[in-house]
Amino acid sequence: MSMIEAKDLVKNYSHGQMEVPALRSIDLTIEAGEFTALAGPSGSGKTTLLNLIGCLDRISKGRLTLDGVDAARLSAVDQALLRREKIGFIFQSYNLVPVLTAAENVEIPLVLLKKYSEAEIKERVYQVLAEVGLQGMEKRQPMDLSGGQQQRVAIARALVKEPKLILADEPTANLDSTNAEAILELMKKLNQEKRVTFLFSTHDSLVMKYARRLVHLRDGQITEDERR
Repeated sequence: MSMIEAKDLVKNYSHGQMEVPALRSIDLTIEAGEFTALAGPSGSGKTTLLNLIGCLDRISKGRLTLDGVDAARLSAVDQALLRREKIGFIFQSYNLVPVLTAAENVEIPLVLLKKYSEAEIKERVYQVLAEVGLQGMEKRQPMDLSGGQQQRVAIARALVKEPKLILADEPTANLDSTNAEAILELMKKLNQEKRVTFLFSTHDSLVMKYARRLVHLRDGQITEDERR
């Protein structure tokens, strides 16, 4: 079963009385365990596509299946449940809560799931922070961490609920080349060892270098699908 299957996917935005096309008849299948990047210039539609796959926005036309679920037909509530259960997000701006510690930021998805005891949450949070190289920094707030360390907290937060799919929107945009490469090596390791499916949106040549599949977009259409 495919992790992601988009068929004739269309997204239009209203601008006054006009409809502006952002995505035009996208056909894309992502299998479980892929490490794939959506690449293209600003305005190409890559972030829009990532947001549709993450159920952060609704499609205008077409079909979108996520891990066998017809996501496009779900209600807003059911889409939120799907995000909570199966998808982890990594954003270029980290989106950490500044007044919370690293551990408290990471535990948020587990608290929302309401499936675990406090002891289980703490054990899982500390384990995943150690996996991303932040052992001993659990009680630091974001302001006391470097950009690379903050992005590691964001990765830990995405991983802590053990999602099947992680969507990363320009995850290296605010990092220097050394930290960017370290973060990509970490993601690559997690992909290989835990078989987590990664889908990036990027215009960073370093991310493109690491990706095992590169889907090029321009003007809302796929122009090339390159497998390495």
